Amino acid sequence: MGTVTETTPTETTPRIVILFDIDGTLIDTGGAGAASWRLAFDELYGIPADIGQFTDAGMTDPDVGRRTFEAVLHRPPERHEFARLLERRLHHLHQTVAESKDYRVLPGVEELLPELIDEGRLLGLTTGNVEAAAHIKLHRAGLNRFFSFGGYGSDSTDRAELTRTALRRASLVYGETVDADQAVVVGDTPHDVEAAHAAGMACVGVGSHHFTADQLRDAGADYAIASLENGLPV
Repeated sequence: MGTVTETTPTETTPRIVILFDIDGTLIDTGGAGAASWRLAFDELYGIPADIGQFTDAGMTDPDVGRRTFEAVLHRPPERHEFARLLERRLHHLHQTVAESKDYRVLPGVEELLPELIDEGRLLGLTTGNVEAAAHIKLHRAGLNRFFSFGGYGSDSTDRAELTRTALRRASLVYGETVDADQAVVVGDTPHDVEAAHAAGMACVGVGSHHFTADQLRDAGADYAIASLENGLPV
C-alpha cells in the first residue's frame, strides 16, 4: 500500500460507523452493471446502449438510466417506461453478475470487514446502486452479511442525501443517535468525497479503481490510500 495521506487533523472522535461504497471500493463486477443496462435497453428498444458514453462513475442508478434513455431515445422516459427499464435491468443483473469472468473482490476487503466487525464498528453502505442491485452485486462474494443498513440510489438521486439516509439508518440499528463526526465514508471516486463532505462526514479515498489515491486527495479526501490491504487510517 502507498503512503497514507491525511488532510485533516488527528481524530478525537471515534468512528463507530463506517459507510462503504460498493463498485470500485469493495468489488469490481467486471462490467456486469453496464452489461445489464445494455441488455435491458436492447430488449425493450432494440438499442444496446453503452452507459459509459453518457454517465460518470459514482452516479446513482436512476440518473444512469434516465440520462442514457434520454441520450439514445432523444426524449425523457414516461413513468411506466422507466419503471419497466429498471425492472428489466435488475432482471439481467442477476445473470451478468453471475456470469462475469472478471468479477472480483478488491484487495484487502475480505480481511478488513470481519476485523472491523470484531472492533465493534457498525458497517453500512452508501452507494448509487438501487438497493436490490447493491445486494445482487455483493451476494456473489458473500459480502451482504457484513452490512445491516445503507443508503442507496433508490433513496435519493442526491449522493449527499442518500449518505445522510445511511447515517439515520445506522442510528436505528445502533439504538442511539450517531452523529456525522462519528462516521466515515470509504469510496473510490470524487463523487464519494463530495457526498461525504456534504453530509458532514470525513472520507477515506481508496485508489483502487478509476482514480488514484493522489487524485482523490486532490478531490478533497480526508485520507487517501492506494487500497484496503493495510486497513483504514481511522
